[in-house]
Amino acid sequence: MEESQSIYPSILASLLLLCQGYIPAVILGIPLGILVGIDRVIYRILKRIFQIPATIPSIALLPIALIGLKNNQQAVLFVIFFSAIWQIIINTATGVQKFRSNGKDLRDAIHHTFTGMRMAMGLAWFTLIAGEFLTGGKGIGFFIWDAYNSNMIDEIVKALFYIAIIGLLLDGVLELAGYLISRQVPEDRESEM
Repeated sequence: MEESQSIYPSILASLLLLCQGYIPAVILGIPLGILVGIDRVIYRILKRIFQIPATIPSIALLPIALIGLKNNQQAVLFVIFFSAIWQIIINTATGVQKFRSNGKDLRDAIHHTFTGMRMAMGLAWFTLIAGEFLTGGKGIGFFIWDAYNSNMIDEIVKALFYIAIIGLLLDGVLELAGYLISRQVPEDRESEM
């Protein structure tokens, strides 16, 4: 690692990869969560089933993804997606169930969905950094590994600071978005889902 190498391209590379794995999990996870949550029996059965893959640390699947996909970036995208989707499905389904049983309060469903998205983001961010450690190339995880190999402790500390700040900001943006969206829904809304 060169002394003058900037951390910002690594941060940008990580955020782009995060979006490529996380956004599809949201796009697929929310509709699946709604479908699972509509029926109480299906919800009870599938919630338990979906909790099984949710308990697997997604980074443990990286070797299988590398073997199957034969591409480091695609493998990391897969484990990011895998880490995120289960919390989104489970929490969205729980929100739909609460919506159906607690007076049709849509705010409750929105709150659960965004809670799942926030949990998923935290898992995806962690998985991304670990994946970059293991696969190399680019990204803030690889930046830390490269700094370690170059014995540049100050760069490692700087990168850790950025990881914490970015994680906090990502969580805060999702929390704010959930709050703003739920405020748009009247409290006594009686819409059918």
